[in-house]
Amino acid sequence: MNWHITHRTSYRYAAPVHGSFNELHLQPISNEEQTLESFDLQVSPETRVRHYHDFYSNDVHNFEIPHPHDELVIESRSLVATHGLLGLPLNARPTSRRLLKDAVKVWRCYDFIQPSRFVDTDPETWRLALDVIQDEDDVWQCAQRLMTFVHQHLKYQSNSTHVHTHMREALVEKRGVCQDFAHILLGLCRTIQIPALYVSGYLATETASASHAWVEVYVPGHRWQALDPTHNRPADETYVKIAVGRDYGDVPPVRGTYKGITDWTLTVDVKVEKRD
Repeated sequence: MNWHITHRTSYRYAAPVHGSFNELHLQPISNEEQTLESFDLQVSPETRVRHYHDFYSNDVHNFEIPHPHDELVIESRSLVATHGLLGLPLNARPTSRRLLKDAVKVWRCYDFIQPSRFVDTDPETWRLALDVIQDEDDVWQCAQRLMTFVHQHLKYQSNSTHVHTHMREALVEKRGVCQDFAHILLGLCRTIQIPALYVSGYLATETASASHAWVEVYVPGHRWQALDPTHNRPADETYVKIAVGRDYGDVPPVRGTYKGITDWTLTVDVKVEKRD
């Protein structure tokens, strides 16, 4: 499938601000699952935009606006082809959890069995994960049970949490948005030593297009497999990946600082359109 994605972020300040520095995770990844055909980034006020790859090989852009301004607009346009590669079947041949002891030797796995800013591996989380998987030994089946638990435990409710909400708070409140669903699944997987990473990206559905978050788990012998606890399903060709990290804190679409008044408004508009 071919997707045209427009992501527009607008900040309006009640009075001019200055010394703005911003870091962006907006450029989709190119890999065997998807191909980035084109990417264009526009910033107003106009300024020089720099690009680099971070520790997890994500594409990151940053820029500075030292002079006074009362509005900042960041707009990215991406054309991405998703290839619809078949993932691991839901009833794939079992892979014992005993094989996870060697997962720390695989690139990236070590970081993704550790706690992080919004994800814990506390004893309470470990106990909950064991209660969910019960006597299941297969890594893939364990991950699916945990995904289904998160989907059933939490109610999706827009604006019920914020970008700094910890998984523990969302667990207690039993509500959240996609990043909360992802954070809880990360914690449950990691506490039983299943490497799990946070994925930021986009999802196109019949009713809406939006930024989205899901999870990839490492299954020995079957590489990384994508699971979406918000919708209780594996990711497919309607998902476009931007970046991966330990949790949301590693890959926010826009993160920045500035000097000046704290009275401001934010508007974000995302459009994901299917192209022939």
